[in-house]
Amino acid sequence: MAETLISPGVLARENDQSQITAQPIQAGAALIGPTVLGRVGIPTLVTTYSEYLATFGSTFLSGSNEYSFLTSDAAFNYFQNAGTSLLVTRVASGSFTAASSSAVAGTTGSITNVFELETLGEGTVMNSTSTEGANGVLPSGSSDNIRWEITNPNLSRGVFSLIIRQGNDNTKSKSVLESFTNVSLDPKSSNYIARVIGDTTTNLLGAGTSDPYLQESGSFPNASRYVRVKSVNNPTPDYFNNAGIAKDIYTGSIPIAQSGSFGDAEGNIVKDGQNFNQNINNTDTQGLAGTDYTDSINLLANKDDYQYNIISTPGLIYANATHKTQLDTLISNTENRGDAIIVMDLENYGSTVTGAGTTAASLDTSYAASYWPWLQITDSNSGQLVWVPASTIIPGVYAYTDSVSESWFAPAGINRGGLGTVRQAERKLTQANRDSLYIDKVNPIASFPGKGIVVFGQKTLQTQASALDRVNVRRLLITLKGFISQISDNLVFEQNSAATRNTFLSQVNPYLESVQQRQGLYSFKVVMDDTNNTADVIDRNQLIGAIYLQPTKTAEFIYLDFNILPTGATFPS
Repeated sequence: MAETLISPGVLARENDQSQITAQPIQAGAALIGPTVLGRVGIPTLVTTYSEYLATFGSTFLSGSNEYSFLTSDAAFNYFQNAGTSLLVTRVASGSFTAASSSAVAGTTGSITNVFELETLGEGTVMNSTSTEGANGVLPSGSSDNIRWEITNPNLSRGVFSLIIRQGNDNTKSKSVLESFTNVSLDPKSSNYIARVIGDTTTNLLGAGTSDPYLQESGSFPNASRYVRVKSVNNPTPDYFNNAGIAKDIYTGSIPIAQSGSFGDAEGNIVKDGQNFNQNINNTDTQGLAGTDYTDSINLLANKDDYQYNIISTPGLIYANATHKTQLDTLISNTENRGDAIIVMDLENYGSTVTGAGTTAASLDTSYAASYWPWLQITDSNSGQLVWVPASTIIPGVYAYTDSVSESWFAPAGINRGGLGTVRQAERKLTQANRDSLYIDKVNPIASFPGKGIVVFGQKTLQTQASALDRVNVRRLLITLKGFISQISDNLVFEQNSAATRNTFLSQVNPYLESVQQRQGLYSFKVVMDDTNNTADVIDRNQLIGAIYLQPTKTAEFIYLDFNILPTGATFPS
């Protein structure tokens, strides 16, 4: 179509300005801590609490007592308060391995191990191997481990079904977790068992260094939430002959109807002398030491692979000498990422206002916030009353704030900082206590008659007075930097021209305008033109943008002057 007129006439042109600006990728919270189930050291994303329970478990017995890790309480609170995604990294002490399936017998008696499964969860809790009792009951079966069953073998078609059942069920009342129908042992078919279920395993490499990383092996991604195919020992390639009839050499590999269990896993979460909840101390936190967290903390420093905007490590206490090193590393990594805030616990249970303030004084970062005192809640799984550090609860407050307003609103106060699930605070703070804590950069958790337990502060641990000494401004910057960085990623290796700069401005300006309309900014300005992209800048293959922001501040100190006037006085206009 011609774009200019040579002779008199009318030219109708189209200017498509209806492109929809991409919305920012929504990142949730990250938790690092011990769990009952799951892969150790492998960050795993869950989007509901039921998915968390299926992947990481709930309670366990230590002696005659039932316990739940702080990680589970934090996950429950986060999802209960409208959290949408949670990146959970399980930590453990010692060597943990997966459980393997017992032998899968084929139709021919000489074939005793057709294929082998392996649990995705690790630790002895996954071992269900034991002799079946009446009604197929496994004495070692539990709600935490699993068993397998083969049904509907079909020799003429070369297929069978695989069922994953809960370890504590029985043949009269089966609890089916997953079912994979009409799978085969033919690696060339679309229903090949490894392709349908998955055979990928992930290993942590570089453990003990400052740069650990994950390496995957396998051919097919895991579709099962509980198992992967460890090996296929008797594959049946080209199961049928030219006449479409099953080949005799392969029919014996099709497994008969049977059931089995899993065993040989190593790693026990129950140890002697474990300290839970308010008993956490300098040397033992839920059966772990601070060094058990090091690899997971360093792994989550990878900004490209792991996205989150809040991170907490319930159970690590900064005042504990053996935890301080790991939390300092977490602060450094988070500052380098620049896209998250840490909810950090400062003191053990039983500390004081002075102790919390003294510990906070040793920290100086706008990428972390602390809250005090400890809180008593009803454990969601055991039903027991337990004491938990504030980092177990506060990520849920942030999630609730995001759901009812925006990330740049203060996650504090009666409207957004109410802690409805908290039974009581370790200490009822007076106004003088709250003043002392706030001066020392510690956010008080107050108890108000008729209002309940309320987060009543939103300072970061930054020492210098600036806009970034408030949580809402730090979270505003995290949100804006995240979105604008996503836009900028698309400009890398594009032509360094006015058109590219205009593409950037056409997406960033409308977004910042929307933030301003939603009370996140008083004003803003974005400069990306010839003034800051001069010829020498372009020759260095650089593209420079300058973004000026005036963050909206919160009203934290409200003064009301009541003026008493004599009768007949005129009110000032």
